Amino acid sequence: MYHYLRNRRNQRHFPLPFIENFLPTKHCHWPFSTFTVQTPNANPSLEAVPSNFHAHSPQRPNLLSTHNLTSTHPAAPSLDKSPPFDQNTLNDIISSNKIITSYIRSGDLSSALRVFRNMTVKTTVTWNAMLAGYSRKPGKLTEAQKLFDQIPEKDTVSYNIMLAGYVQNSDMETVWSFFNSMPSKDIASWNTMISGFAQKGAMAKARELFLAMPEKNNVTWSAMISGYVECGALELAEKLFEFAAVKSVVAWTAMISGYMKFGKIEKAERLFKEMPVKNLVTWNAMIAGYVENCRAEDGLKIFRIMLRYGIRPNHSSLSSVLLGCSELSALQLGKQVHQLVCKSSLRDDTTACTSLISMYCKCGVLDDAWKLFLETKSKDIVSWNAMISGYAQHGAGEKALHLFEEMRGEGIRPDWITFVAVLLACNHAGLVDIGVRYFDSMVKDYGVEPRPDHYTCMVDLLGRAGKLVEAVDLIKKMPFKPHSAIFGTLLGACRIHKNLELAKFAAQNLLNLDPQSAAGYVQLANVYAATNKWDHVARVRRSMKDNKVVKTPGYSWIEIKSTVHEFRSGDRVHPELASIHEKLNELEKKMKLAGYVPDLESALHDVGEEQKEQLLLWHSEKLAIAFGLIVVPYGTPIRVFKNLRVCGDCHRAIKYISAVERREIIVRDTVRFHHFKGGCCSCGDYW
Repeated sequence: MYHYLRNRRNQRHFPLPFIENFLPTKHCHWPFSTFTVQTPNANPSLEAVPSNFHAHSPQRPNLLSTHNLTSTHPAAPSLDKSPPFDQNTLNDIISSNKIITSYIRSGDLSSALRVFRNMTVKTTVTWNAMLAGYSRKPGKLTEAQKLFDQIPEKDTVSYNIMLAGYVQNSDMETVWSFFNSMPSKDIASWNTMISGFAQKGAMAKARELFLAMPEKNNVTWSAMISGYVECGALELAEKLFEFAAVKSVVAWTAMISGYMKFGKIEKAERLFKEMPVKNLVTWNAMIAGYVENCRAEDGLKIFRIMLRYGIRPNHSSLSSVLLGCSELSALQLGKQVHQLVCKSSLRDDTTACTSLISMYCKCGVLDDAWKLFLETKSKDIVSWNAMISGYAQHGAGEKALHLFEEMRGEGIRPDWITFVAVLLACNHAGLVDIGVRYFDSMVKDYGVEPRPDHYTCMVDLLGRAGKLVEAVDLIKKMPFKPHSAIFGTLLGACRIHKNLELAKFAAQNLLNLDPQSAAGYVQLANVYAATNKWDHVARVRRSMKDNKVVKTPGYSWIEIKSTVHEFRSGDRVHPELASIHEKLNELEKKMKLAGYVPDLESALHDVGEEQKEQLLLWHSEKLAIAFGLIVVPYGTPIRVFKNLRVCGDCHRAIKYISAVERREIIVRDTVRFHHFKGGCCSCGDYW
């Protein structure tokens, strides 16, 4: 157990008012090993220190001080009586120290060690530089310990470097023991401990140290606020931020991230506006927050503002922006970001390239994604997953599985995300037996335990193939409680195969887990509608109304010259609506001459056949495609995106449209991509 700091004030739980626990503490005696606090305002992050803090200069090793010089020359006298060195020797030491530091920063520890060993005279700065290299490198903690023990004259910096090494590479018991053994501690020592506990989610221990600290700087406050945000204690973070003597950009950014994480977008926006200074991380927090809260359009807007301020994005910025482009299917902006990457130092960055691959896949440009994948020099597991998943989403199951086998041949071990993509590929291609074999091999051959996502894929795989009983058996055998998506998937399969009994079973379980699930009501109503049980449809819809469940309205969109045009079924607001209706009427005549017959089962309303045909003709995806036929140049694919699953009649109609208009049409719904060309769809009508 830790020997925690205790006094009368700290023995109670976090009391209210909260602020009482965060009053600046004076020097106190605590049951640590005996120590003295030196340079209490040492500030490794170079952030401003409040004016009410005592200004002490941080202790630094003095290159000219003989007690910090050590010699490995055979004739060198004892360390306590080191001879004076001339200016040339000191210049050599400084130069060697810089070289060592440069090697360490580039990750070349071997070269740094070679320079270190060739030095006949070393300062404490030299030893500390090598110690930092070993202590920060994973798996080198033992070497760091040995090097630390060899340092002739350790200073506070030496101890702090070793302490940070323990925090990064050891357990907190060991860290605590070393902290207690330190002969002197400065504010950096305390901050390292607080950050260590905060990073591991041990905020109670971090708080005790925070209260015991003789002096605090903005690094201290930032570590505590960030720690509370990370562990989900947003209210505590808010109160501490409000009371903080110094608010650094790190603290402001942590609060913005916290607000975004919990969906408090307005509070995040207010803080962002009030911030006196913003850095790239702050802008990234806003961009990512908007995208994660389904406000990708706002995320892209603020990205454009950031660029206008002359702030250069990093791979984190671009990853969020490209995710936003994917969600909005904003291909033109995605291409602009690609150009930005090519002109920057990120052109060979694996993370940036992977984000671009994912964006092209999700925007329906699979060829460009594949080309970029081939050009990516260093591919990690995320890169392979992105491309395999892309093929899976586009229904190219065989290509996805071939790429998976190629990845294995490269010696890259698949993770759980890889298998989600593989099972998805099998699902969309109807490769049931192969999918079952891959699912069974996960644990046996790769040690990957199936997660809910894998079971959802398997239920969908079996359900689409009509193996509904096997799908239910798999759900019952799951090692954990099924989540709502499992039953939603089963319900969708029951709709396809018009299995009313299992549909009731799936809907009941779905609504038990998620009473506000509009999908549960809608899918069940669709099953009743497909079997002409309109009284049951009315009952389900009445139940939705009584339970105040709102159905997500279906809409489709198309991007034309960087402008997104959105359509809803029966749309009455688009400025080009008259031309669109005229085009649809023209298409209807051409399609019927080619043999098209409307699928009236897709019109889920108890009305006459003529009215059903009109409702089907004005579905959102047909409106978007008609608009695309009017404005998209011939020879350019028409790309349409929908927030719900494309209906059976629209799928049938788009095949005819692609034939009579001789156009390639790509439609992405919530399930997959459909590539229509020459009267055929890439899904082979298996969807």
